[in-house]
Amino acid sequence: MVLVKFLERNCRRGRFCPSKLKGKRVIELGAGCGVAGFGMALLGCDVIATDQIEVLPLLMRNAERNTSRITQKDSNSDSFGSIQVAELDWGNEDHIRAVDPPFDYIIGTDVVYAEHLLEPLLQTLLALSGPKTTILLGYEIRSTNVHDRMLDMWKKNFEVKTVPKAKMDSNYQHPSIQLYIMGLKPPAGIIGNRISELEQQTDEVEMVDEVLKDDENGGSSNTKKRLEDCSSEKVHEDCELAMKIPNGKLTDWEARRLGSMTARLLQDVKIT
Repeated sequence: MVLVKFLERNCRRGRFCPSKLKGKRVIELGAGCGVAGFGMALLGCDVIATDQIEVLPLLMRNAERNTSRITQKDSNSDSFGSIQVAELDWGNEDHIRAVDPPFDYIIGTDVVYAEHLLEPLLQTLLALSGPKTTILLGYEIRSTNVHDRMLDMWKKNFEVKTVPKAKMDSNYQHPSIQLYIMGLKPPAGIIGNRISELEQQTDEVEMVDEVLKDDENGGSSNTKKRLEDCSSEKVHEDCELAMKIPNGKLTDWEARRLGSMTARLLQDVKIT
């Protein structure tokens, strides 16, 4: 939700406006119910939402249901890009080849919960990236050790920028949740190209703040309204999976999702 609301807040102008995103190829990692992927599709991107095979029935149902709803009820549905579903186990070379990298954007939210996932995620990000790929990742800090190790691995391979809290939606942020914008480090001898591009992207986001302040009491744009509809309608469907765990045994994916849900439920609980 934090990433989708970030896009919603910054879709008026700059890097994330529909006119610049139209037709861009996007892949979502660990998509779950596909909310973040739909956020990009609503801005005109052609999205492949990916996850492990156990998740695909839910993901496909959400993609079909929401795409049909948008195209039938929205008079401006021509601005909607597309969303497809594919299996992708991190590090699986066959799965990676099947989605035909590189992509313009790689997105993911809450995709890391344990250290053993860091290396497969890194290798997948590298395999899906090209020189112009922008990576948008949302991450909730649950373990400082995992977080520090993750950033160390990322910074060895990517230029990494942290999105300031001031540039996120004020109602959809939390001290433990970070958004990162990343790109591959340039080849040896080419200094600063990617970091300059990433700084420009975050500067463009900052410019949107003044536009939003001027429009706080006005009507929402059609794209903004559709992003709100998408982000609110299907989030609860992840919970269906919690009811389908056989023999009390969890796969890696199930543990990751249930850990995420539990952390969100407990984030405001005070221990006395």
